[in-house]
Formats: sequence, structure tokens, C-alpha cells
Amino acid sequence: MNMIKFLMTNFLLITLLGCGDMDRKKSTPFAIEIDGKEFRKNERIAVSIKNPENKEISNIKYSIDGKELLLVDGKIILDITQLGTKMLNAKVDHDGTSTTLSKKIKVLAEKAPEVYTYEILNEYPHDNRAYTQGLEFHNGVLYESTGKKDRSSLRKVDYNTGEVLQQVDMDGTVFGEGITIFNDKIYMLTWQSGLGFIYNLNDLKKLDNFQYGESKEGWGLTNNGEKLIKSDGTEKIWFLNPETLVEEGYIETVTNKSIFNRANELEYVDGKIYANVYQRPSVMIIDAISGAIEGVVNFSGLDKKVSKHAGWSSTENVLNGIAYHPERKTFFVTGKDWDKLFEVKIVKKQ
Repeated sequence: MNMIKFLMTNFLLITLLGCGDMDRKKSTPFAIEIDGKEFRKNERIAVSIKNPENKEISNIKYSIDGKELLLVDGKIILDITQLGTKMLNAKVDHDGTSTTLSKKIKVLAEKAPEVYTYEILNEYPHDNRAYTQGLEFHNGVLYESTGKKDRSSLRKVDYNTGEVLQQVDMDGTVFGEGITIFNDKIYMLTWQSGLGFIYNLNDLKKLDNFQYGESKEGWGLTNNGEKLIKSDGTEKIWFLNPETLVEEGYIETVTNKSIFNRANELEYVDGKIYANVYQRPSVMIIDAISGAIEGVVNFSGLDKKVSKHAGWSSTENVLNGIAYHPERKTFFVTGKDWDKLFEVKIVKKQ
């Protein structure tokens, strides 16, 4: 019995010592030194390598997202494509070998967002039992998805009259979210079921389901003509392959001051993503490549033009739903259980 205990003790000691050796092998005498954690795109920042053992360093290369950053007079320029939380990497050549270091930083937008307002061009009737989640035009016809369990649906709507031309009701267990139309198919999200649906555009017949990847929830959905674009309630907006529905990267939404995480319903127009801000009367205008929030449209006062009804809630019956009409070159917006659909022109605030 004593021999067994002796052997077990020695085994544990050897294991612990072995792990210690592995940790020492992984350790490095270097570290990236930088003053601060938040910076702006194209900012010049001083950076150096901590070298307490005074090892002979022959070369240093800094990079973010695989792009090498030019080092001049001890400073690098944060000339990167996508903003947000990033890993600043440094490849340090020393003693005939190389060591790669990493340090997490935040790269924000260069400028504050422009402020926009709106002009109402037309008002149209809208079903006040439509808890609007997704809104999109195709060939002059409005398609809409609605939320809430037992109320979720996909609809084809005559926007002039508010008449529902065709409707598919969801299973009572799911909460419907955003939609987009791509290659004669309608893609629709659900909120927390980790599941999306695909429908035939012509007859709204269900074709298939798809599951989410890292983006755990479904919020807004649009497309840029090549990929589907999905929000999930975080700071990330994901790009999905429309054939496989696999997530193939993301951008993070940022201002010049912070990373922002309230993108809801989405609409893509000319390289920009227009995103409803969850529970606020505003829409962000996001650069679809960098993630920079370049503008904010203030839709305050629009809800005052809507008739309140039984069960109305200022926290639930909020602005949501934005669709661009390519022929009219105007935007249509509404809200959850609103009785009006507004055609608006977005203008820069004076």
C-alpha cells in the first residue's frame, strides 16, 4: 500500500514538473508596450518591445489582421480595414529565431457620426397587430416578418393599402425576426431558437431550415448581393454564405468613442448598412466594410403620429423595420404594432 502511494506521489510530482517545464518553454522575455488600450483608425501610436533580458533584436514587424503596419520613428499607423477589438501582433527576430507577441486593443472610428433627420413623404396604413421585425421591398412589393410567440409570421403586403396579400404563420414556439430576399428565396431568422427558415419567394412555401454558428441569436437580416448580413444583438454583424449559410466573418460596429452593440433590423444600400437601434427611435448608418458608424438618423417624434391601442408599451412598441424602395429611392419605416407605415427622406441635420 505504501509503495502504491509512493508511486502515485512521484507520478504527480513528475507531471507537475513536466507542466512547469512546458510553461517555461512557452514563456517569452518580450512584451508589447503601448500607452493605452483604445485608439482610432489611422492614428499614429508609439509602440515598443519590452526586453528585460537585453536580447539582441534584429527586426520587429507589427501587424493587425495579417496586414503589416509601417513602423517609423517608433510609431505605427493604425491603417486597417475593419475596426473594433483587434490583436496587435509583433514578430520579433532575435538570436537566430522569432517570437510572436500579441496584445488586445480597440480601434475605433476616426470621426463622430453625422446626425441626420427625416422628412415624411407619405403615410400608409399598417396592421397594428404586426410586431414588425423585418421589412424589405422586392419588385415593388413589401415583404414583412413579425415577432412574438404565437404571433410570428411572414407576410406579403400591399404597402399602399396595408392589405396582407399572403401570410405564413410560424410555429407558436418560435419568435420571428428579420428577413431578406436573395436569389428568389426569403431567408428569415428566429430570435433565440438558433434556427432560420428559407422560403420560396413566389408562393412563400417553406424550403429548408438552417442553424446559426457563433452568432447565437437572430435579430436583423439583409444582403449585399453576395452574402447575407446578420445582426445578433451584440457588437458583431455577421456575413453568411447564402448557399451554405456558414458564417464567413464579421464586422464590429464602432463610433469614435466606443464599440456599440444595439443593431437590430437591417437594410443594405450602396455599401452602407442601415440598422435600427434596439429600443431607440434612431437608425445607424454603418460602413459595411469597416464597421464605422458614419451617421445616426434621429426618428424622434415619429411614434407620436401613431395611434396607441390597448396593451401599448413604450418599451415594446418601438420603431423597428426599415426598407429601401430602389425605384422610388426612399426609405419606409414603421414600428412594432404601429398602425402606420411612413415613407421618408433622410436628410442631414442643419
